[in-house]
Amino acid sequence: MRSLQDALYNWLTIKIVSDERPDDTAAAETKNFFQQILKEDHGIEEIEVKKDGVMYILHYRKDEEWKKTVFPCELIEVMINQINEEPEKFPNYPE
Repeated sequence: MRSLQDALYNWLTIKIVSDERPDDTAAAETKNFFQQILKEDHGIEEIEVKKDGVMYILHYRKDEEWKKTVFPCELIEVMINQINEEPEKFPNYPE
């Protein structure tokens, strides 16, 4: 994945799903996949996530320097909202 912004977006989106569905192994595996991309391809060492009501604020450490990016909650929560609205379309596949 070329763009750090895209990798952060994908990781955060699936992290929200994984956090809400802790038994969903597919979500956990996908989150881990994006964490690996962030670490190996982009050198991200740590990520802290905060939510202020309208935005997710990510502070991340890259090359020993803390940086920040934000995403609108509405954008990040599209996937989990869709899953919650139509759960029959998104079965949980625990191991």
